[in-house]
Amino acid sequence: MVKIAPSLLACDFAILKEEVQRVKDSKADILHFDVMDGQFVPNISIGLPILESLRKVTDMTIDTHLMIENPEQMIDLFCEAGSDMVSVHFEATHHIHRAIQQIKAHNKLAGVVINPGTPVEHLQSVLADVDFVLIMTVNPGFGGQAFISSTLDKIAWLDQYRKNNQLSFEIEVDGGINDQTGELCRNHGADILVAGSYYFKHEDYRAPVLKLKGE
Repeated sequence: MVKIAPSLLACDFAILKEEVQRVKDSKADILHFDVMDGQFVPNISIGLPILESLRKVTDMTIDTHLMIENPEQMIDLFCEAGSDMVSVHFEATHHIHRAIQQIKAHNKLAGVVINPGTPVEHLQSVLADVDFVLIMTVNPGFGGQAFISSTLDKIAWLDQYRKNNQLSFEIEVDGGINDQTGELCRNHGADILVAGSYYFKHEDYRAPVLKLKGE
């Protein structure tokens, strides 16, 4: 069964604690926590103090997506602040394998991320080492963008690769996810759907979870 990861970037931060509880009550599986530095992506978002506060008020799995340059400088801090999953961009470091091992040293689930313009084949050298692969289905930095349909081929390639090589990494997708694009991603092999604008626009947060799971 596919897992749903609401992106907190789209929630109401004035009532963050209440929003997180509503996300848990909706039977979503994961909290997706986007970190942007204004350098790797053209936006700045939430950071360590928010993560530390979140960890105190929820037992949900927190999936920290580092959209930052030189992520090795911050991996330890985000692991120690309460992340359960941490992903770094293939494009953001010259030492992707070392970054993955740095995450694993904290006994966290380690993920690698690629932007829409990066060939998925570039990840072959680390696919045996990661717990999940995050495919960006929009260009990272802003919410509310339209889904890039060509990224479906990357999901299908990864799904076939793990089958052929008896690997168990999960495939996560992020960007422009709604009930229609979510179905396409599921059908191509995705295991985790990140949804921001689509999820939080609903009055009842249980509704998008059911739709995204195809129930």
